[in-house]
Amino acid sequence: MKRTLIATALLAATAFAHAATPANDTTIVLVHGAFADGSSWDKVIPILQAKGYKVVAVQNPLSSLADDVAATQRVVDAQSGKVVLVGHSWGGTVITQAGTSDKIKALVYVAAFAPSEGEATGNLGKDYAVPPGIATLQVDAGGYAWLPADSVAKNFAQDVTPAQAALIAATQGPIAAKAFGETTTVAAWKSKANYYIVASKDRMIAPQLEQAFARKINAVTTTLPTSHVPMVSQPAKVAEVILAAAQR
Repeated sequence: MKRTLIATALLAATAFAHAATPANDTTIVLVHGAFADGSSWDKVIPILQAKGYKVVAVQNPLSSLADDVAATQRVVDAQSGKVVLVGHSWGGTVITQAGTSDKIKALVYVAAFAPSEGEATGNLGKDYAVPPGIATLQVDAGGYAWLPADSVAKNFAQDVTPAQAALIAATQGPIAAKAFGETTTVAAWKSKANYYIVASKDRMIAPQLEQAFARKINAVTTTLPTSHVPMVSQPAKVAEVILAAAQR
């Protein structure tokens, strides 16, 4: 009797383990941008998990480029198997610097910066008009930049519900303004498969600049008619692009 119970328990445990195992060995690592935190991916994460992928959202300290890169690399290093590294906005600069590991099989840029070596994020849009949202940035006494709530609603996330915009404003992560002047030393996109989502109604990064980034990195490009936060307003479409990178 005991042997039968033990055997049944082992079979059940084995079945559970197989059920809990992701569809493959690829982990999707999501890197948020400035004025945000890891919860900015909360509409995309369940879609990816439902497809059997392990998903980890990095919590960037937003204290410097080096600190955010270190936080991202710790998460990448902790994974087994391959990684798809996804960056939104400032997170694009982070994955450009952090994404050189052999584990990483693809980079996905979501309305994101894609600098070359030696470039600072703050200089990337110098040939374009200042986006409306950037013009509203406030900097506190500690040197951290943040967006007023009305600008979040008008410029950062103008295509989400008022309640969602208010939540984004309340949970935003201010960023050390100096980070925008810090330069990258590598460009991971030169040696990786690249995907780019252009947000055609973006008021934080010029859509034309996003298109230029996509061309420069030779990315598989998807254009969505969204604000700066397509992962919030069009999560299924963003998930489709990430899944395509994961399944390549």
